[in-house]
Amino acid sequence: MRLAGKVAIITGAASGMGAATARMFAREGAKVVIADVLAHEGAEVVASIGAAARFEQLDVTDEPNWEAVVASTVRHFGRLDILVNNAGVSGSAEQDLYSTAAWNRIMAINATGPFLGMKYAIPAMVQSGGGAIVNLSSIAGIIGSEGIHMAYNASKAAVRLMTKSVAVQHAKDNIRANSVHPGIMPAMRTSGRTAEPAVREKRMGVIPMRRPGEVDEVAYAILFLASDESSYVTGSEIHVDGGAIAI
Repeated sequence: MRLAGKVAIITGAASGMGAATARMFAREGAKVVIADVLAHEGAEVVASIGAAARFEQLDVTDEPNWEAVVASTVRHFGRLDILVNNAGVSGSAEQDLYSTAAWNRIMAINATGPFLGMKYAIPAMVQSGGGAIVNLSSIAGIIGSEGIHMAYNASKAAVRLMTKSVAVQHAKDNIRANSVHPGIMPAMRTSGRTAEPAVREKRMGVIPMRRPGEVDEVAYAILFLASDESSYVTGSEIHVDGGAIAI
């Protein structure tokens, strides 16, 4: 199995891409921590996986919460090998695209959250002899977006560059860091305008593959970057977007 003996924390794993990634990791031999604010949904994901999974309540904007989750993971499983920073919110539900409150909230979850995760996961990975960090960005971290609060683009761009910075700074510690950039996927719980059928249909016209992606297609990219199959890949990014930004 591709992740045999590995221990992973996956944020936002109570639903969507995070849940798909957690199930895939467990099938590949990993022990997985489902880290999310949604306790009921997180418990359901744990139940669907079994003994290889456990739930940890995590608000990614809360620094002491991060410190506690990483410490709990190491106590329970003895090590930490993989961090998947997947938790995030959309910017398409905001009515005021220049709302300062929305800017602060989106940046806190989408950018500060991954920063805090890496702050506490990296020392644990050093103790384990190395590890792999996979940060979920977006094609919106590379190109501009219409009808979305600019904090979403800014936060996802921050994730992209933070990932490269960590890759450079911690290669000496045998820690790899890479980012995954999904395109149009199933709507998020926090999606607004981009979840509307007419908007999604219009966006299909600029995707060479003429269809949205599926969560497992992103999970497979995450799995590759988390596994030893990508042992010489760090500071890189994978676009899972049907060719959208290749045009």
